[in-house]
Amino acid sequence: MKLIVGLGNPGKEYADTRHNIGFMVIDVLAKRHGIYVKSRRDLSLVGEGAILGDKVILVKPMTFMNLSGQAVGQLARRYRVDISEILIICDDVNLPLGRLRIRTQGSAGGHNGLKSIIYSLSSQDFPRLRVGIGSPRGEMINHVLSRFHKVEKPMVQEAVSRAADAVETMIAEGMEAAMNKFNPAPAEG
Repeated sequence: MKLIVGLGNPGKEYADTRHNIGFMVIDVLAKRHGIYVKSRRDLSLVGEGAILGDKVILVKPMTFMNLSGQAVGQLARRYRVDISEILIICDDVNLPLGRLRIRTQGSAGGHNGLKSIIYSLSSQDFPRLRVGIGSPRGEMINHVLSRFHKVEKPMVQEAVSRAADAVETMIAEGMEAAMNKFNPAPAEG
């Protein structure tokens, strides 16, 4: 069983903000695979199902971003999943808008949601999929809590779709195949 966790903030006021791109990827995966992410469990909305034959739990923590580790830690203990079977999907201000980066482990890189998860799991040895939201032009908090501009939306939709493709590739072909396919910058078309 795999826990696939998209990070974001709960509530309508945060819907479609840059910080909630992890929620957006979970929504695409849920729609593609007929998984309803509606059950409340351990500070999260969860949906159980299968992606390409593998049992998965799709997760949207209902804590705020900076407390994501509380939800992830509780779910990891409940389902007794190995840390390597927890995939975290989050935004990244250090990547250009729409760029993906998959890693099998690593530091928080300044991301407070990842810091909270690392603290809660007492490890940074979990895979993560970062989705670029572009660098801030002003205050960091204003940037991550802002909505995408109209001209950015097509690129964001494409990135969210590619991120869901990356998760499916991780499940079907493994992490290395997904890293080789999705970490390079997409070809300009």
